[in-house]
Amino acid sequence: QSSKSNTEPTQQLSEPPSIQAIMSFESAKSVLNNLNAKVVAGDVEGGKSALAEMKILMLDFAGTEECVTLAATALEFGVLLSVADQDLESFARNVAQVKSYYAALTSTTSASSTPKMCHILGLNLMYLLVENNLSEFHAELELLSSSEASTPFISFPINLERQLMVGSYDEVLNAGTHVPDPSYTFFVDNLLQTVRDSIADCVEVSYKTMKMEDAVRMMKFDSREELVEYIQECRDDWIVDDVSGELCFQPPSGGAKASDIPSQKLIAQTLSYATELERIV
Repeated sequence: QSSKSNTEPTQQLSEPPSIQAIMSFESAKSVLNNLNAKVVAGDVEGGKSALAEMKILMLDFAGTEECVTLAATALEFGVLLSVADQDLESFARNVAQVKSYYAALTSTTSASSTPKMCHILGLNLMYLLVENNLSEFHAELELLSSSEASTPFISFPINLERQLMVGSYDEVLNAGTHVPDPSYTFFVDNLLQTVRDSIADCVEVSYKTMKMEDAVRMMKFDSREELVEYIQECRDDWIVDDVSGELCFQPPSGGAKASDIPSQKLIAQTLSYATELERIV
């Protein structure tokens, strides 16, 4: 039994499979069908159980193209399960694992990807945006072909990143209405929270008061109640005036003003130092 981790293909693609590997592969096909059914049904816990069973079988996989493709497909389901479970740590682990199988597939002549590869890589780009890891975001883009980058799964996070960089927050806030797949919604929601926080930071230093309706529209909430909930959770220093229907913003604590600097004292000290230095010289 090899001591290698199941995060990488265990053998080169050219090696013939052993009897044990063939048996594991046949069992894995059945488990993969079960895993697929769990993902489609939205059964996260059942999917996790099937994925764990699948990863055990993958330890005995041969390095054939068929085995590598099957393993990559299973890990892709693992990525989708992590999104459904809103588990970012599990998501990052599954993406790291499946990318090693993608690399193995690109070394073959007959297969270079799986049908879901661009979908998974696009979700990873969304994750990097949420984590504000822009250096790795652009490093991942460098690895993509022009045809891959033009797919809706990849072009969506690319356009989002551009809009964030130029401050087109309205475009980002509206992004949830045209996601390429429902699995992207989790990451878009996380980005919306970041954008709303940025807008709130700007609003509270630009206005003393603001109508509730204006704040709802500016921050792209669906209702006044959603805005109030956001204030209670994230902006407890904002004052809601129910009588006037306005928000009152507490002035931010500023830094030291010019009047706070003891200029006369500093001048006197500087002159004293100059006099002492002149005496020494």
